[in-house]
Amino acid sequence: MDLKQLIRTIPDFPKAGIQFRDITSLLADPIGFSYVIDQLALRYKTQGLTHVAGIESRGFILGAALAYKLGLGFVPLRKKGKLPGETFSQEYKLEYGTDVLEVQKGALSSKDSIVLVDDLMATGGTALGAMALIHQCGAHIIECAVVIDLPDLGGAKLCAEKGLRVHSMVAFEGD
Repeated sequence: MDLKQLIRTIPDFPKAGIQFRDITSLLADPIGFSYVIDQLALRYKTQGLTHVAGIESRGFILGAALAYKLGLGFVPLRKKGKLPGETFSQEYKLEYGTDVLEVQKGALSSKDSIVLVDDLMATGGTALGAMALIHQCGAHIIECAVVIDLPDLGGAKLCAEKGLRVHSMVAFEGD
């Protein structure tokens, strides 16, 4: 299946010069959405996973569907201040600044192996922040799965250098 056909490109969003890769059109297509989840499930069904962790917000959609398909629990990695109770926090670098991800304490432990899910890999900052957060819980990350990679921004390469393998389903070169 040609996933690129199902992913909209919105020029100059959120600012001039950016070619925003929008997966909402893919999610709205029942065949395309099923294909993505089925392909990820095939990749991870024999990996000994205990959970799927998704990065806010589109990683929630993909990750929850994948967790359901695999019969696993889902753990949300949220922006600061969105989760009740005690949390682990991790600051991470964005293209223009920093942000913070959190996970509830007790959501994962050293007995857990997870796949980290998000919609897109750009510079790698969010994924590396999520990796550090998962490691605070003591859990092991098998891989980071994304639908889209923007290889020219170097995120997947940077993640690999830091010990986080990235699996992407489609790449948009030059963007």
